[in-house]
Amino acid sequence: MPKVVDPVERRHELVEAVLRVIRRDGLEQASVRNVAREAGLSMGSLRHYFASQSELMVFAFRTVIDRIEARLARLEPEPDPRRRAERVLAELLPLDDERRAENEVWLAFTFRAMVDPALRALRDEGYDALQAGCRAMLTDLSAAGLAPTDVPAETQRLHAWLDGLAVHAAMRPDLHTAESLTVAISHHLNALATEAGVALRDRQTR
Repeated sequence: MPKVVDPVERRHELVEAVLRVIRRDGLEQASVRNVAREAGLSMGSLRHYFASQSELMVFAFRTVIDRIEARLARLEPEPDPRRRAERVLAELLPLDDERRAENEVWLAFTFRAMVDPALRALRDEGYDALQAGCRAMLTDLSAAGLAPTDVPAETQRLHAWLDGLAVHAAMRPDLHTAESLTVAISHHLNALATEAGVALRDRQTR
């Protein structure tokens, strides 16, 4: 009897092949032919699951977004806003091989989205979700006196800080290690708390 293939499992296997090609050879090499070869399939078999390269890229980008969101959803409840912020930020930065791969692929898709409308919609969705997450984090920290009260400004600052570290970590992983990124998280949260304390003392002395 012919082997019964689970189409959902096969699509995710193909996504893994896409991600390996992108990390190893760059996004421009993630053609239908190269991905099929990486997955050990014929081009005809691949097109049974994805009709075009664009459709394959969109599914791969969506998979990366879903992985990040699922990992955040699995975090254990944490009542302390400082520790909660540390855990979330650690999941968003490339502190291990899985997150490093996601970061590199995310950046590749982000740049490709400038010329690909289908990817652009997902890029914007991811951008908006990260912005909303930063805003929620700063709202919690500010309410606890651990961040300045200007939540909109601090949201923009944190978002830019995260993006900057992600780019730097992709460019120089030898310098931006898991240890240095963890220290950077602590320093940023310490700076927010210090600024909040200074602002509070200034208001009290007026």
